[in-house]
Amino acid sequence: MTVHQVLIDGQWSTSAGTSTFQSVNPKTKAPLPGRYPISPWAEVVRAIESAARAADAVRDWSAERFAAFLNRFADRIDARAEELIAMAHLETALPVQPRLKDAELPRTSNQLRLAARAAEDGSWAMPTIDVPANIRSMLRPIGPVVVFGPNNFPFAFNSAAGGDFAAAIASGNPVIAKGHSSHPGTTRLLAEEALLAANETEMPRGFVQLIYRTSHEDGKRLVSHPLIGASGYTGSRSAGSQLKEVADRVGKPIYLELSSINPIYILPGAIQEKGAAIAEQFATSCLMGTGQMCTNPGLIVVKSGEATEDWIKQVAERFTAAPVGTLLSEGVQSHLEHGVQTLVSHGAKVVTGGSVGGGTGYSCQNTLLRVTGAQFIASPAALQTEAFGNASMIVVVETDAEFVAVTNALEGNLTGSLYTATDDSDDARYNQVEPILRQKVGRLLNDKMPTGVAVSCAMNHGGPFPATGHPGFTAVGIPASLRRFAMLHCYDAVRPNRLPAALRDQSPNPSLWRMIDGQMKQGNVPAAAK
Repeated sequence: MTVHQVLIDGQWSTSAGTSTFQSVNPKTKAPLPGRYPISPWAEVVRAIESAARAADAVRDWSAERFAAFLNRFADRIDARAEELIAMAHLETALPVQPRLKDAELPRTSNQLRLAARAAEDGSWAMPTIDVPANIRSMLRPIGPVVVFGPNNFPFAFNSAAGGDFAAAIASGNPVIAKGHSSHPGTTRLLAEEALLAANETEMPRGFVQLIYRTSHEDGKRLVSHPLIGASGYTGSRSAGSQLKEVADRVGKPIYLELSSINPIYILPGAIQEKGAAIAEQFATSCLMGTGQMCTNPGLIVVKSGEATEDWIKQVAERFTAAPVGTLLSEGVQSHLEHGVQTLVSHGAKVVTGGSVGGGTGYSCQNTLLRVTGAQFIASPAALQTEAFGNASMIVVVETDAEFVAVTNALEGNLTGSLYTATDDSDDARYNQVEPILRQKVGRLLNDKMPTGVAVSCAMNHGGPFPATGHPGFTAVGIPASLRRFAMLHCYDAVRPNRLPAALRDQSPNPSLWRMIDGQMKQGNVPAAAK
């Protein structure tokens, strides 16, 4: 059986690894053709050293060079769309339409092009000139970036083409892509096109590399290696936390997207006014993609009452009637089953579903649970266990004080949503809950489910731990996402001809931020900056 090659130092080569793995079709549970190597540490070091040489080579390159690569890569992805979609469908069971063909693949090439425009614009680097003091600063590339892709977005978050990849390249860094075992074939095809685009735009050897898997210990050594600038990781809370621990120990930035149950508050007036519509929106959002999205609504908070009981019944009917989708892997099925069992063992009651099976291949019944507000407040950590997949839990509170107590007990999340009536009947409760929830989430929504993550310059796909490892950065939203993979360079009395172009007095950059003498005299600059 074919063992696929790794991409190291500008060429595809046979791995030195003796262990291999296969991807599996989630619908049939059958292994797919071809095996993929588990790279030994010596091979990982080769990739690191090649990436470091590439970083040295491109350090002073113009942004237009990186933009040219990103645009060419996007064109190559679009040209190979049919084969990429077919492979991703086989490896993930995600539907060809509308998910892969109409949404995710176009989003991926669009992200690359947006990143290219951000690189050329240059404002992401926040160049700043203090003319009187002759001190200048801007963000500059941090060095080789390692990208760990997740299982649930084979294109848009792929380690060899997704958002972290695009941001790292646009900010001027080589990338070592560490593939995900659920879709190595898809990642291989993307890396093939990335290498061709790199060659066509005359990028150095090692600018884009791919390894499929390492041991857990070697993954830790990778993110903490002295030659690595930073890492981007999307995946499980347990694995991400272990990587963060070793990276933090040696001061290496690592940007994590980990775990989120995305609480939704449906206040009493909203249930009375538009309960049926919200029930439909919630069921659609929760079961979309078999619930395998990081913004899946996993926790619903409502107040007890006759209308609420009727609303829960409506949701349960929709969950029961909806087809059961296929999960991404046996591991996802196992973790979902364990998550539901943990919730039940701490007091949650199954409203519908709750068992493995019901669909084709790896699957779990569409599952709705409920728990009282008092139970949630008594066991908040256990009852925030992420049941990643087509499952959600409703928290039924008795009083407004419990609304507040539940909110205070929440961990950090990517999103938080509040549904309210169009009149002012929910405003008092909203004003109690919103200030607390606002500090617990990266993105706050009103009257809207959280599953859509627009590729917008204003988007924050981040939040407090454990949603991410750092609340000040976003994985989606250009140009802000580029700043994760940069370091601040300051130049004090450096001669003009030795400055980066963006920091010279006659810089062509229209987005240049300057502190001019007049501003200083008028007191428009903070004292600390004077």
